[in-house]
Amino acid sequence: MEGEKFTLMQYSVNAILGLIDAKQFVIPEIQRPFVWKRSQVRDLIDSLYNGYPTGYIITWKNPDVQTKDGSVANGKHVLIDGQQRITALMASIAGIEVLDEDFNKDRIKIAFNPLAVDSDKRFAVQDASHIRDKKWIPDIAEIFKNDFDPFDFAMKYCADNPEVKPNDVNNAITRLKGIANRQIGVIELVHTLDIDEVTEIFIRINSKGTALSQSDFVMSKMAADVVHGGNMLRKVVDYFCHLAVKPDFYPYMIKDTEFEKTDYASKIKWLAKDNEDIYDPDYNDMLRVAFMYSFDRARLSDLVSLLSGRDFETREFREEIVEDSYRKLDEGIREFIREYNFEQFVLAIKGAGYKSSKMLGSQMTLDFAYLLYLKLSKDSSIPNDQVKHYVQKWFVLTTLTGRYVGSPESAMSRDIRLINEKGFVNYFEEVEASVLSDTFWSVTLPQNLETTSTNSPAFNAFLAAQINLNCNSLFMHGTMVSDLINISGDVHHIFPKAYLRSNGVDSKGRYNQVANYTYLDTQVNKAVSDDAPNVYFGKAIEQCESGNIAFGNISTREALNENLFENAIPLETVSMTVKDYDTFLVERRLLMARLIERYYKNL
Repeated sequence: MEGEKFTLMQYSVNAILGLIDAKQFVIPEIQRPFVWKRSQVRDLIDSLYNGYPTGYIITWKNPDVQTKDGSVANGKHVLIDGQQRITALMASIAGIEVLDEDFNKDRIKIAFNPLAVDSDKRFAVQDASHIRDKKWIPDIAEIFKNDFDPFDFAMKYCADNPEVKPNDVNNAITRLKGIANRQIGVIELVHTLDIDEVTEIFIRINSKGTALSQSDFVMSKMAADVVHGGNMLRKVVDYFCHLAVKPDFYPYMIKDTEFEKTDYASKIKWLAKDNEDIYDPDYNDMLRVAFMYSFDRARLSDLVSLLSGRDFETREFREEIVEDSYRKLDEGIREFIREYNFEQFVLAIKGAGYKSSKMLGSQMTLDFAYLLYLKLSKDSSIPNDQVKHYVQKWFVLTTLTGRYVGSPESAMSRDIRLINEKGFVNYFEEVEASVLSDTFWSVTLPQNLETTSTNSPAFNAFLAAQINLNCNSLFMHGTMVSDLINISGDVHHIFPKAYLRSNGVDSKGRYNQVANYTYLDTQVNKAVSDDAPNVYFGKAIEQCESGNIAFGNISTREALNENLFENAIPLETVSMTVKDYDTFLVERRLLMARLIERYYKNL
């Protein structure tokens, strides 16, 4: 019979707070604001006061590891679910400060009216009225202090409220202090469970069914490990990801004096002046890249096991594996956060034409590209001036083929292994020949462009190609496609939507095809209006012949033809009407695919 996967325990509120204080229950030190509303804290206290159930807390025991001297270090319990409830208790009962939405430490004070008749008026989030009104105890944390004297308190309370009997006050205070003895269910998961089992248990118990990611487990493991510096390494990850999105968070970060004294703080300081949003990694991205770089593995579940000290062969847990794993992870994170590495990688992606974050779809594809940059930068067989070239080619190749979309960890694991075995250049040439054949460019890619999604990898690759090749926008010499994407511009229907709908093409799946899109200057778009292509292109041809500019700035037929070419628009479009629409879509998809092919081969 298979052993139990968990132990169901009952702990009093007081016992849980004591276990946390003794660091047996470890709350991940998340440097993010306390996300519960203060009213939710009030409701939790009210539920405990009335003896209502407050849900289960889930902990996952870190394994006991063998230390170098042969002794055994007992694993601590990492809080997997229930952190908000525990933090609420620590804030309201123990009087501990929490981070507010501006990342400042603040108290959450719950007021108590011992004589309230209506239960919904017994507790409240403290405001000025509760301090003025002598019937209210402004902060229940005072009641739970070790030196609290209930007799003295009752006497003082009755002195302020002469109509109240001391016994009534004492009974209410006794009931309030009874919260400390209320039982909370704790599900202790055994350390032998793998991540998939822990996740499944979490989902089945958690009423919201919120999935836990593997990176959540890694962050929890790191937070629980003070001995190996995991808690500080976790801060690096959290602070870096926060600064990448919000550089003005830096002044709040350095309020963490313990972290500010580390060399990590100086290594991520550059983000305070970084406003680039091409690659804003979250902690899942950062952990994944650092793990792949240092361990040559891609499954984050393996990192959880390694940080626990697991020997994959003997299935034992050993201290030296824990030490080595933290050392390697530290190396990977340091490479990830290095300003030069990060900025050069971003420049490589932008150099490939992906100059807007809205053009980037798969974060996994971006993660692997950064891993590749880090690996190739250390590869003596790759000339330094070729690193970006290969990163760009691989990024576009994997974007176009959706290599890391279906089962990303499996694909990444295989690529890492074969790159190490064959060398990157040899492996890259094999993959390129396999997935980017002539059939891909002439058949598969045009088929992939048969979509209405402007977020499709194929369409974004087309825009990247136009940016990389310095293509002018339609009808405007000197106004580049990149200018319109980054600054202002409209995605225009080459066959205007209103024109198509008025002529019977009223399905979004037809008139919103990406092959019918092009970027236009706003003023040009207004001038084109809802005219048929033969009408507004006719005006463009006329202005080329007469020299009287009606819209845009193209003044010769040669320039117009060149402008059509760089926007992958068939020359025949200038005389097309609604009856030619389907022919136009087929022809334009082919031209878009050829432009992407030319761009890729020129990278």
